[in-house]
Amino acid sequence: MPSDIPHIPESRRRRVLVWLVPLVWTLGLGLWGLSRQDSVWRDEAATWQVAGRSAGEIWAMLANVDAVHGLYYLLMHGLFEVFGASTTTLRLPSVLAVSAAATCVALIGRRLAGFWAGLGGGLTLGLLPAVQFYLQEGRPYALVAAGAGLSTLLLVSLLERGPGRRAWPRWAAYGIAVLVCALLNWLSLLVLPAHAATLGWVRAGRRIWLRWAAYGSGAVAGALPLILFSRRQSEQVSWIPPLTWTMLIGPGILLAVGGLGAWAGRSGRAERKALSVAAVGLPLLAVPQLGLIGLSLVQPLFQDRYVLFSMVGLALLIGAALGAAVRACAPGLPRAAGLVVPGVVGVSVLALLPVELDKRAPASRIDDVLAVAGEVAGLKRDGDAVLFVPAARRDTALVSPGAFAGLADVALAVSPAASATLKGEEEDPARIRAALLGQRRVLLVTDAEKVAKPPSADRDKAKTAVLREHFAVVADRQLRGRRVTVYERRG
Repeated sequence: MPSDIPHIPESRRRRVLVWLVPLVWTLGLGLWGLSRQDSVWRDEAATWQVAGRSAGEIWAMLANVDAVHGLYYLLMHGLFEVFGASTTTLRLPSVLAVSAAATCVALIGRRLAGFWAGLGGGLTLGLLPAVQFYLQEGRPYALVAAGAGLSTLLLVSLLERGPGRRAWPRWAAYGIAVLVCALLNWLSLLVLPAHAATLGWVRAGRRIWLRWAAYGSGAVAGALPLILFSRRQSEQVSWIPPLTWTMLIGPGILLAVGGLGAWAGRSGRAERKALSVAAVGLPLLAVPQLGLIGLSLVQPLFQDRYVLFSMVGLALLIGAALGAAVRACAPGLPRAAGLVVPGVVGVSVLALLPVELDKRAPASRIDDVLAVAGEVAGLKRDGDAVLFVPAARRDTALVSPGAFAGLADVALAVSPAASATLKGEEEDPARIRAALLGQRRVLLVTDAEKVAKPPSADRDKAKTAVLREHFAVVADRQLRGRRVTVYERRG
């Protein structure tokens, strides 16, 4: 009986599979253990509590803090309004973004080095340990990686097509992608010098250079107000330590792996300075890493998440190496050649299984604000007071207000939303002391002993001094990086 399904040529089938398989694969990796056992850590708690505010409250807050994440907060606010606040709503955008980035890697790899290079690179991206962490993270870094993947794909297509008259829509899309990434995290503008290195590598023509400069400059100009304004809030990154030699070990390993991938996937085309995976992937991996190191010599900024998008370059290079391995096997072992990429990916999954399980466990983050909220709900009594040391630990009450119902936040003067801040404004030490002395029972929410730092703010010193002098501990719980201690007034 003849089939009603039309025959699909092999080339067309491969053109679909090369991006569809990495897309589905990365979606599966992201959805696996998405809730992390219903845990949310402090960085994600910032997203959660800000997304729950009105658009006007978010805009007012950005004038004081976190302007660099303004676009992301507004995006998450819209998603929380439509789908409700949950760990799924919080993290699914990152899962979709990395899946989109994997699709871009696959399409670039296929264009430049063939089917197996594209498939291998697309499957690799979601397995990289750094990507595994932010694949399920309620922060904007995965979205930046998707934008970097898209802008790189557009650049590759423009270089292949040449400076034709109908290229302006793609150049406009390129500029918009770079701009949106910059509005999510302006350090993503390091993608521009990476792309410039690619243009130099392939000896692009004058017209290509001029158009790249025009649209890239437009993206920089669009992000410049945010860059200048966010510099006024630079105290937010004052906690980042100065650059040390040990911090360079990770980037050094990545660059070494990328160099090996470029060498393994080299071809005659690459040696002639033609457009190749090495010409695209190596600058995309190396330039952002080196650029961030250079910036960190001026002001400490070195955090791998700021250049997470450089992993797109690493995945491209690994994919090229896998494609080269397939080509090497094909003449003598044609059947085995088709098993190279699935085999390497399968072995990698098993080898990285401890990493994969660790990234999906609550212990992979420094704390869990939801776990400590549950402890508060079980220990509290109506009429009790609650304290937070430091004040930033108020995030647990902002994410789980129901757990703190009936408790008096005696140190709080103005709520976070009303004060347009992340943690609110607290009373002066004398007022906090007086308020505490009028309480019979107090719950203190702070960091677990292993990660706690001595109180530095005068308000926090006043809180702990009053508790130590006039109260006795009657219960103490430590769970997932946070601590709840119940104090009762002596006598």
